[in-house]
Amino acid sequence: MKVLGYVRVSTQEQANEGVSLAAQEAKLRAYCAALDLELVAVVADAGVSAKSLERPGLTQALALLDSGAAEGLLVVKLDRLTRSVRDLGALLDGYFSARFSLLSVSDSIDTRTAAGRLVLNLLTSVASWEREACAERTSAALRHKVAVGEHVGAPRLGTRVEAGNLVADQDEAETVARIRSLAAEGKTLRAIASVLDQEGRRTKRGGKWAAETVRKVLARQAA
Repeated sequence: MKVLGYVRVSTQEQANEGVSLAAQEAKLRAYCAALDLELVAVVADAGVSAKSLERPGLTQALALLDSGAAEGLLVVKLDRLTRSVRDLGALLDGYFSARFSLLSVSDSIDTRTAAGRLVLNLLTSVASWEREACAERTSAALRHKVAVGEHVGAPRLGTRVEAGNLVADQDEAETVARIRSLAAEGKTLRAIASVLDQEGRRTKRGGKWAAETVRKVLARQAA
């Protein structure tokens, strides 16, 4: 059976050192030798997070599978492929439920076998339960905050949260007033953003201004 290897490290420091990538590749080659698999290529994402499936190496690996270069994808551990339950589900639906095999060395997953599919399904179910349980806890905490009168959600520009209560922020309130004044003068959103940057004023997150950010501030004030 032909397989593609996929390796990944999260930080650029790990990528520069190369030790982790090399160690992962060595494990993949040893696994292939032991199970008589043909490793046609090893694709790497160096210094790339698993928060998204939009990764150059993973995109290349999936494209190679689509082209018929291999029949399966091999990883050292499932979290090298993704840490997201949602993304794992998307990969299973699009690639590994029926079209291609997925093999993970450390997780003892080999979807060519019933046992491998069972392990993968159990891992996915547990991860899904953890996500739902976390969502329930978060929802309960938010309901409690609302019940006791605490503010929920990010405060808009001109306000801040103190001891659970929404209070005015004088410095930010002055920025809001400046934005409304410039808008009243007929200046465009882009021109207002430029003036705010020139005056050294910062957004709620401390960054520079953009036309869209100005538009949102004005929209919130009008609501």
